[in-house]
Amino acid sequence: MRESFGAALHEVGNLLVSMAEAARTQMRQATYALLTADKEAADRVVARDAEINELYRQVEERVLRLLAQQQPVARDLRMVITAQHVATDLERMGDLADHVAKTALRRHPAAAVPAELATVIAEMAEVADRIAGKITLVLARYDTKRAAELENDDDVMDALERDLFAVILGSSWQHGVEAAIDAALLGRFYERYADHAVNAGRHVIYLVTGEIADGQASDEDPELPESL
Repeated sequence: MRESFGAALHEVGNLLVSMAEAARTQMRQATYALLTADKEAADRVVARDAEINELYRQVEERVLRLLAQQQPVARDLRMVITAQHVATDLERMGDLADHVAKTALRRHPAAAVPAELATVIAEMAEVADRIAGKITLVLARYDTKRAAELENDDDVMDALERDLFAVILGSSWQHGVEAAIDAALLGRFYERYADHAVNAGRHVIYLVTGEIADGQASDEDPELPESL
């Protein structure tokens, strides 16, 4: 029974790593589509969102089966519940990449990001990619040191979001309200992407140490408007 439980948990862990890798790839490609007005790249991101959703479904199915058939307690129960929480954060990271791609599609063939914001968006994307790379390693190795580093990376993302808002709220902004709303939402998508990676890292720290971190990301993510 114990051997079967361990094998099932290992399978869940592999699925979580696959989700993290996919969420990283999705945001990379979504950013490329956003900054280059590449419709085909954006379409691919939107189409592949279903793959992350399917991985999430597989994790959820296996977690429910473990709870029903194995009835884990103590640390085993903590591992199962942590897996479900992490899967939820990773699925939302995928959704946020999808939102970025859809922003590119809504403005195509025009560029969704004005030239004044291209640098800060690219920097936010770079931080998002670094964070996603770390959470992948955290999940693969239960690396609490890297998990703790995510907090500092998130601070960098927050500072970049403030820089973005300073541009769109500044007196030199010449692109109107719709472009400002798009930019604000994009900043929020990258910021929430980072938040969910941090949240997943906190869950891993809790799993390994039993210590509960403050400041968990909320369950609410901004929805991408159908039109502006």
